[in-house]
Amino acid sequence: MNAVFRGLRARLEAAGVPDAAFDAAQLYRFVTGRDPRLEEAPSDEESRRLEALAARRAAREPLQYLLGEWDFLDFTLKVGPGVLCPRADSGGVCEAAIEKLPGCPAPVVLDLCAGTGCLGLGVARARPDAQVTCVEKSPEAWPWLQANTAGTGVAAVQADIFTWYRTLRPESVDLILSNPPYLTAEEMARRMPETAREPAAALDGGPDGLDFYRLLTEHYQTALRPGGWLILEIGCAQAGAVLALGRRHGWHSGSCRRDYGGNDRVILLQKPDGEYRQ
Repeated sequence: MNAVFRGLRARLEAAGVPDAAFDAAQLYRFVTGRDPRLEEAPSDEESRRLEALAARRAAREPLQYLLGEWDFLDFTLKVGPGVLCPRADSGGVCEAAIEKLPGCPAPVVLDLCAGTGCLGLGVARARPDAQVTCVEKSPEAWPWLQANTAGTGVAAVQADIFTWYRTLRPESVDLILSNPPYLTAEEMARRMPETAREPAAALDGGPDGLDFYRLLTEHYQTALRPGGWLILEIGCAQAGAVLALGRRHGWHSGSCRRDYGGNDRVILLQKPDGEYRQ
């Protein structure tokens, strides 16, 4: 293992970077195209690039932003400052959505608060016949959504979901999925350094973290066909509150699924009287 890589890892460890060895290896491969276990030393230009990236990572800029892309499920997304970094836990939202679509030909699917578009693109890859639209308000996140959806057949719309529901025809959509902002005010105040570098608008769910769930459960049911599904990513302590919102607004079949870490992560709600009930 070469000395440059060892120094890079030590620098990240000293800065308190979680998984410093992994991050150091990712940065080394990104710059040199080589395995850090090889003894071949980086060139002067590679060393300069590594030094610049190490300084940014030691300042706790997210690794995803430094690399410019990140894997999600079986594909790679472009990512950078201004957009939420895709998390592996969000894959469960896609998996739940895909499970609910077999009985629905050419489904119409909405990904609200889309960010990179990871959820909508994940569904579209599994169901090429689906008509998927990703909706994102943020002007900073919008270029990343455009870049990721370009050439995929997935539509991208720049709009505010707090009003966009008024443009939708009743019973015109088969499934809605969303990873909305859900951190509480207390959680926003104690974010990890990396999370604090991500856009606050993609994280801040209001004082109790439930602002977007109130909106989605109250105003987006009309757009769904009978039996259609609303599938939501949640914070690990929000299952009871979000299921209660679902009951309050007349959703059926409310359930929660856990992520691979054993935390509550995905809420499934169904519009009543569905021919696609599963």
